[in-house]
Amino acid sequence: MTNPLIYDFDFPELAARVKSWGEPKFRGKQVWDGLYKNLWTTPEEFTNLSKSLREKMGELLKFDVLKPVVTQESKDGDTRKTLFELHDGQQIETVIMHYDREEGQDRNTVCISTQVGCGMGCKFCATGQMGFKRQLSSGEIVAQVIYAARELQDAGETLTNVVVMGMGEPFHNYETTLEALARLNDENGFNFGARRFTISTVGLVPLIWKFADAGVQYNLAISLHAAEDELRSSMLPINDKHPINKLLEACRYYVEQTSRKITFEWALIEGVNDTPEQAYILARKLKGLMCHVNAIPLNPTQGFHGQSTDNDRAKIFKETLEQVGITCTIRAHRGIDIQAGCGQLARRL
Repeated sequence: MTNPLIYDFDFPELAARVKSWGEPKFRGKQVWDGLYKNLWTTPEEFTNLSKSLREKMGELLKFDVLKPVVTQESKDGDTRKTLFELHDGQQIETVIMHYDREEGQDRNTVCISTQVGCGMGCKFCATGQMGFKRQLSSGEIVAQVIYAARELQDAGETLTNVVVMGMGEPFHNYETTLEALARLNDENGFNFGARRFTISTVGLVPLIWKFADAGVQYNLAISLHAAEDELRSSMLPINDKHPINKLLEACRYYVEQTSRKITFEWALIEGVNDTPEQAYILARKLKGLMCHVNAIPLNPTQGFHGQSTDNDRAKIFKETLEQVGITCTIRAHRGIDIQAGCGQLARRL
């Protein structure tokens, strides 16, 4: 029988496990603090515990959740991608991105995965092109954040944001993803603020309704990319099941319930969805909705032959939206030289 992953336990479960070994109640809290406050990742680092307890932890719990296979760094030094091997030989990718003050920001963001592969089949996404392999456990999701926080801490830096935008569709692994974020948000542990998390979904409508009622403060982003059903369905097959009007109805409910702004992601593809006409259609759809559009020129992938919008067309798209009251940011390409940009993660070196 495979030992359980230590990051799969919430605090009551971990405390009960440690107590079942004949340890006093407070030992469970010491282990929890070691994991989530000190970011210790091996039993040997728990020097506040007895040698026998450290040995027992190593024997009965699995710590090495993620085995780094290779890490690549972009030429500008601001993006770092790590390919991890999981306990069953499957692989995922996680990306750490640095934004400095010259960009009007000073933060370190980790982009984490929730699945091996993805079953949504988005045409321009490398992860979607590889298909769905399996769900990640809550501990495998948590461990990516702890790994990034430890890497940054060792470099004298701090993790400031988590985006659930890596491999997989988070709402296709809904309960597990929320379990992982709750564990990271726990004020008695890692204590990462809820509003520093952003979850991105391609638009699983019933789960957006459920998320709206969940009472959490995480940010929500929708991968929209088109404002007409025929065009969106040609790129995002899930639109056949959850068409745009139903999706936006759920988005409006989310904003009503949470009073939080929603973000729409838009990959700008030359001659497809980057025209002023497309911007006007989008603006009409979003009228009255508290939202923001994040547009990014398409990142290249092997399985999609569309071309990235140039800067001039992107600027016109942004200006068209803003003229009718929809705020828009044009995001810069990041990490595309190491296939670490949005839509490029696919276990590929």
